[in-house]
Amino acid sequence: MEEILCPRFEKAMGLLSTRWVGLILFELLKGTKRFSEMEANLPISGRLLSDRLKMLEKEGIVERKIYSEFPVRIEYSLSEKGRALEPVIREIQAWAEEHVTKEEVETEKEDKVK
Repeated sequence: MEEILCPRFEKAMGLLSTRWVGLILFELLKGTKRFSEMEANLPISGRLLSDRLKMLEKEGIVERKIYSEFPVRIEYSLSEKGRALEPVIREIQAWAEEHVTKEEVETEKEDKVK
């Protein structure tokens, strides 16, 4: 019997494999963050971080809370749907720690510089 790729699985994998999404989710697993905190902690431009957060908010994975103070404060956190990804992210982290070598990471960094 041939297995057919489930469209929902394909959608989920497409979302999770979008560049920087995994790192953003990993950062938000630590708790609520302001934009500037995430920008300082992640190797990503502010514009791209903003785009990814908007995408994740549209997907219902990230929640944005705006505080009416001066200056305006905006915080991001994982929604219930986003928190449901924690075991997936933790398993990917465990897999990476076991199967991705430091040499592979260094080689990838060197390739990006070239």
